[in-house]
Amino acid sequence: MDVASIQQQLFQVIKSKLAVDASVADEVARLLAISTDSAYRRMRGEKIMTFDEVYTLSLHYRISLDQLMNIDTGAFMFQGNLLHRDTFRFDAYFKGMLQNVTYFNSFKEKEYYYLSKDVPMFYHFLSSEIAAFKYFFWMKSIFAFPDYANKKFSFDLYPVEIAQTGEKILECYNQIPSVEFWNVENINIAIRQVEFYRDSHMFHSDKDALRIYEAWEKVIDHVESQAERGYKYKYGDKEKKAISSYKVYFNEVILGDNSMMAILDGVKTAFMTHTVINYMGTRDVTFCENMYSYIQSLAKRSTLISEVSEKERSKFFRILRERIQNRKEALRL
Repeated sequence: MDVASIQQQLFQVIKSKLAVDASVADEVARLLAISTDSAYRRMRGEKIMTFDEVYTLSLHYRISLDQLMNIDTGAFMFQGNLLHRDTFRFDAYFKGMLQNVTYFNSFKEKEYYYLSKDVPMFYHFLSSEIAAFKYFFWMKSIFAFPDYANKKFSFDLYPVEIAQTGEKILECYNQIPSVEFWNVENINIAIRQVEFYRDSHMFHSDKDALRIYEAWEKVIDHVESQAERGYKYKYGDKEKKAISSYKVYFNEVILGDNSMMAILDGVKTAFMTHTVINYMGTRDVTFCENMYSYIQSLAKRSTLISEVSEKERSKFFRILRERIQNRKEALRL
């Protein structure tokens, strides 16, 4: 990799760290005390940056030069924020997600891989009932916010602002061509969370649990419909107008870990989830190439159920529905 390529990659990383409407040139010009025109020349690779300039930008944006230069140090550099209940704000967390998917859509060539352990988070936003339950579950059971200590679940506790941000996140995700890996166990986490709240008497009545299960049935119907067509479309769109390509693989043996990969104009970025809701990302070439190789290998050991394999697709989604139906019937006993 030559110096100009490394320099351009540096600016690409900087762009990913800024707000969607922020100007990279203006930010760089301010930090380096140069004109905006000079910043643009550096961004285009017309002027090679000094070491001091690279150091200033890397230090400010916490960028690993080893990672940029593809130097094998035997270590992998990840970036992310650790969430803590004393400082955590759900609206900021969702806005960070929105910034990420909006950034992904700024590229001409883009593709997103999702190795799901449970139902991908993006699909929570298809249903206000599911989104409301997940929000409450995170606030009460994951972060143990004091304000939720003595509260029972209510659909009305889901803030309007966060709901609107969630809808925007889904809208952006729908625009990204995606490849998802599913397993029949994916729905079990959602079911266990509902049953835990029911057993703990955190619902006002079983009608709340039933309402959530019915919402999950509609989400599964939508995902199956997208898989059948091989593209994403807006939830509730009767005409089912295509937005972006959609591939779904069914693997009967391997359960994913909710890791993700975005490929943006040929540059790979891996995202790893940890401690339930935290995630971290890396552009380390060695790590990303290894993960991409694993994804390709996993695809060969899985069954493609989007557009093709109608029998396997029907079997897969029937199992998900049966598991939900069993819980619904238990509620009526």
